[in-house]
Amino acid sequence: MHKSITTETLLQLFANIRTFIFDVDGVMTDGKLWLTENGEHICQMHIRDGYALQLAVKKGYQVAVVTGRASQAVVARLHYLGIEDIFTTISDKLSCVEQYLQQRGLQSDSVLYMGDDMPDLPVMQRIGLPVCPADAADDIKQMAFYISPLKGGEGCVRDVIEKTLKIQQKWNG
Repeated sequence: MHKSITTETLLQLFANIRTFIFDVDGVMTDGKLWLTENGEHICQMHIRDGYALQLAVKKGYQVAVVTGRASQAVVARLHYLGIEDIFTTISDKLSCVEQYLQQRGLQSDSVLYMGDDMPDLPVMQRIGLPVCPADAADDIKQMAFYISPLKGGEGCVRDVIEKTLKIQQKWNG
């Protein structure tokens, strides 16, 4: 937890969340890429993260994904989970997120953003609740108000969605 944030303040920040925005590589995945002989990239996602993402969508939360890479398999998986706002090949994540919030009429203080590395830092500096996986880069950990005890691709997405929905008394199927 960020040094200047009290537990009470952190709980209030979670209570205010209406939108979740996630990075993919290193957050929804473990950050590793397997390469096939054809040059295709293969990654894995945790099934529990998928359940939590579906539940958040079902409960009416805005859920978006912003990633620097393009992967048809990842986009297909996210669509299957009910996520429509998927931004790929994004080099300037802050501009993308600011435009998304403006188009949707969303306030940054009601947004949880989970990132793991330096391209996520500008967004984390401007968003209401910056969070990260346990294995995020040190600079990201220093910026995060909450550090999940779980690593990227190992349930950290589920952790922050579950925490948010439980605090808001919405964690049920």
